[in-house]
Amino acid sequence: MKVKGRTILNIAIMVVILSFFVTPLGDYSKVMLNRIFSFSPTVTKEANRENITDYNWRLKDENWDFFNFKESEGRVVFVNFWRSWKLPSHAELESIQKLYDAYKDKVDFYIITNEEKEPVEKFMQERNFTFPVTYSVVGDSSPLSGSNPPRSYLLDKKGNIIIQKEGVADWDNADMYKLLNSLLAK
Repeated sequence: MKVKGRTILNIAIMVVILSFFVTPLGDYSKVMLNRIFSFSPTVTKEANRENITDYNWRLKDENWDFFNFKESEGRVVFVNFWRSWKLPSHAELESIQKLYDAYKDKVDFYIITNEEKEPVEKFMQERNFTFPVTYSVVGDSSPLSGSNPPRSYLLDKKGNIIIQKEGVADWDNADMYKLLNSLLAK
């Protein structure tokens, strides 16, 4: 039986497609594709901005100690809801790390998950992430929706939601730095 070149090409294409679904190579490829197709988040028009009026939100820090979001009232705040097991979260955390490195002393960062501490610490260590992890308290109310992560928010000093982004975004870019600098200067 003679195999034609076109048949071999079709088989090769099928193998590549299947590798996206059943191998670790597929996971890595999906993360890379999410990064490639992520863009800077859109700033919400001033007339459409929501405002956080109640900062009373109980959270846990990386040591599993309780603290309150009220500590950030009157400051520029970046909030990201993520999960270590969700590939889209993997795709944007690298850009969040770079944003954190650039603004960690000027902006309050809340990189929030509802997972247990042990798998999150392992995930952070494997990827050399150093941003502080915040843990949500399951059952407590929140002024921001963390459903369907990744989901991110940027708040100005008055509690206005400047950016509300569901899905993967590129946070490490000149537009974002310019926006943050203008918010910090106000």
